[in-house]
Amino acid sequence: MEEELQTLGAQALAEIGQAKTEAEAEALRVKYLGRAGSISAWSERMKSLGKEERPRIGKLLNETRNAVTEALEKRRGALEAARDARALTGLDISLPGTPVRMGGLHPITLLQERVVSIFRRMGFALADGPDVETEWYCFDALNTPPDHPARNEKDTFYLPDGRLLRTQTSTVQIRTMEETGPPVRIIAPGAVYRRDEIDATHLAQFSQLEGLYVDRGVSVADLKGTIEFFFRELLGSEARCRFRPHFFPFTEPSFEIDIRAPALGGSGKWLELAGCGMVDPAVFEAVNGKRGDRAYDPEEFSGFAFGFGLDRLAMILSDIPDIRGFIENDVRFLSQFR
Repeated sequence: MEEELQTLGAQALAEIGQAKTEAEAEALRVKYLGRAGSISAWSERMKSLGKEERPRIGKLLNETRNAVTEALEKRRGALEAARDARALTGLDISLPGTPVRMGGLHPITLLQERVVSIFRRMGFALADGPDVETEWYCFDALNTPPDHPARNEKDTFYLPDGRLLRTQTSTVQIRTMEETGPPVRIIAPGAVYRRDEIDATHLAQFSQLEGLYVDRGVSVADLKGTIEFFFRELLGSEARCRFRPHFFPFTEPSFEIDIRAPALGGSGKWLELAGCGMVDPAVFEAVNGKRGDRAYDPEEFSGFAFGFGLDRLAMILSDIPDIRGFIENDVRFLSQFR
């Protein structure tokens, strides 16, 4: 039996050494080491051996199996190396490689990251909400009357089920207050949608960032200090802010924010860049009604809100004449902002 097993091992090693392809080597593995292979079959024959023969034949069987396994691994390695060498035949390694084109973040994303980092340093947290909203979150809770122009189908994208694409990220402010009691200090960047004719200064979808701060004793002074600090950090210490009285349904008093700064061009003109105001008590009452408590009692809490478009700000900062450049995916245009 020993001679038979030794002969089988020698035969396997000889055939493995003659294998010319990886497929032939795999076939030999199945032939000798597979479940029905010649060497594997000896494991069944071991059961019929006597106690005296079993240790000796078992040791020889293990040695044969290990030798065949090792020979197969070496042969496969040699065949793989030969295949790789053939693949490299005729390859001129002195030729320059194909350059890799490096991508970059979109200019709106770059600006948003700058803006968010400034507000984070002032203690504002990021908040998010759905792009598809109900009228309650987009208008009713924000004290917007039923006859307001923004609620018209000519200005807002309505869906067949009565929902709509949000026209402002103020909806995130309402959702945050609905879920969290005061104090609240958040910013909400994101896409908004309006039925604007697309031209050099308007898009039907653009990026906006709004903020909200609610606590005891929040005043217009806090609002002005926050806005002035932000724009000086973004545009430089020479930036100046001007607050003009305005009207927004959800804030009272309300202000338009004009900015003058060298970073906005050398003309020295005031540019309207944002809107803000103190949160209208009617907004707090709407949130209280939704929550079913008095968490945002306007007699106890006050707050301010602000918002501005990131696209328009990016246009001004980078002296871009046409806002459509942000959505046309022209690599020649976008590569300037890497």
